[in-house]
Amino acid sequence: MASWTFFENKWHEGNPPIMGPMDHAPWLGSTIFDGARAFEGVTPDLDRHCRRAVRSAESFGLKTLNSAEALEEIIREGIAKFDNNAELYLRPMAWARGGFMSPDPETTVFSVSVYDEPMPDPKGFSIMCSAFRRPSKEYAPTQAKAACHYPNSARVMREAAAAGFDNAVMLDPIGHVAELATANIFYVKDGEAHTPVPNGCFLNGITRQRVIKLLEASGTKVHQRALTWQEFESADEIFSTGNYAKLMPITRINQQDLQPGPVYAKARELYWEFAHGG
Repeated sequence: MASWTFFENKWHEGNPPIMGPMDHAPWLGSTIFDGARAFEGVTPDLDRHCRRAVRSAESFGLKTLNSAEALEEIIREGIAKFDNNAELYLRPMAWARGGFMSPDPETTVFSVSVYDEPMPDPKGFSIMCSAFRRPSKEYAPTQAKAACHYPNSARVMREAAAAGFDNAVMLDPIGHVAELATANIFYVKDGEAHTPVPNGCFLNGITRQRVIKLLEASGTKVHQRALTWQEFESADEIFSTGNYAKLMPITRINQQDLQPGPVYAKARELYWEFAHGG
């Protein structure tokens, strides 16, 4: 894949070495990141992704080296290295080089990677319910988008693949639906959308927030509340939201097939209209 990374005040092509075995980040996990998208010549909510990256760094005790505005400017420099219609992933990161257990904020460094990553075909995917759960804020730094959360998601994805599914729903510590291993989730019943209320155990995704606003503004009722897995099993339609794929239909839950529904189609249309300046 074509890729460029801004590190130590200059752009590097490819995959430059940025960490060593004595750094805090690969040893004790102080890496935070964010992910945004460029596609069809647009970068929806890039400013909000940059602001979240700054908040994540602060929540990890890292030193803030860039404002959100400065991060966005660097990312746009990287985007300019590609064709106007390239489908790109935009990933600022920050981590500590020093410290024992707690990272030393004075050793904070950062990078920005911009690289080719085609948007997935919205053909849909299958889901099950995982045996693994999302931790609450008392057990993990859930307020940050951090690398340390993703081994848990990775084992959920392995579990799903072994059972013949593409992804899986994770419950929160008390048994309510939290999110998918890789994205936020909605279901639709009788024309109204339902999605788990943020409770501190999963990120209130930027694409999730945008889709809720767009649906509500269009007259579709959206309920944010505690949801059970059984509600999803009797849904008329289910879809996911997230930065990587934006909106995707879920076309099988357990052994039950589903069709992409009208609320999903409306949400995707509204999001693309928003992304292009609507």
